Amino acid sequence: MKLLGVSSPFDPTNRFQTSSILSPVVLACARLLIACYIFAALFYRIARSAAFDGSHSTRDSFSYFTNLTYWGLGCYFAAAAMHTLVYAFSGRAPLERWPKVLQFLHSLLYTTIITFPPLVTVVYWTILAPDESPFSTLYSAWSNISFHALNSVFAIFEILIPRTERPPWLHIPFLILILAGYLGVAYITKATKGFYTYSFLNPDKNGSGSVAAYVFGIAAAICVVFVIVWLIVWLRLVLCEKVFGLKGKFSSKARGGRGDGWRGEHGKLTEEKELP
Repeated sequence: MKLLGVSSPFDPTNRFQTSSILSPVVLACARLLIACYIFAALFYRIARSAAFDGSHSTRDSFSYFTNLTYWGLGCYFAAAAMHTLVYAFSGRAPLERWPKVLQFLHSLLYTTIITFPPLVTVVYWTILAPDESPFSTLYSAWSNISFHALNSVFAIFEILIPRTERPPWLHIPFLILILAGYLGVAYITKATKGFYTYSFLNPDKNGSGSVAAYVFGIAAAICVVFVIVWLIVWLRLVLCEKVFGLKGKFSSKARGGRGDGWRGEHGKLTEEKELP
């Protein structure tokens, strides 16, 4: 399970809830603010669709990978904010007591929200945007910036600010499986609703060979994105914890470490840096 991001004990130094530069309370508030913006954007689009097209766009929205990843971002930031607030005021996060399978799913969710948004951004602005008019109206400009640009900004926040470890390499097959599952959703949408969610998936327009090239190209792209993100996280860990000696800002309620006879990594860190 450790290779999948589930150690025993899980996250003993509360890397998911702490930062090298922000206190747990500030980190929780920042995550909550991001979650509020994401859900405000999603619910505004739902309300606008209800007012202008009888919710037709809303009914189609879950067929789009962009929207699915945006909902994933919102859910992650809301859950992460809750865990961080609980940790800030109690010294322990609810995540520590969850079953292993839920800890794995949380770790995998973190990996998806730091890899899928950059993929969405790159695919949209390089493949789809040239055939559209992303800034033709004020609403379309705001929508495309929020869903195809700020999504990566939010991902970068989670890559750089928390003390999270590098995503496990064994998460790559799961990322590819998720993309394969979405491919099924896209073609089910075509069969049931009569439209392709993304033009590059249309074999009538592009040919089967081009569609296959796009599919395998995106699968390869998520692997490249994963490697880049892994390296950035590794660099952040080296710079913060080795070069600058920033061991993290912990909850004032936390005492010592967990696991390894209370002599684990968290204990070592708190010996070097007094808890705030």
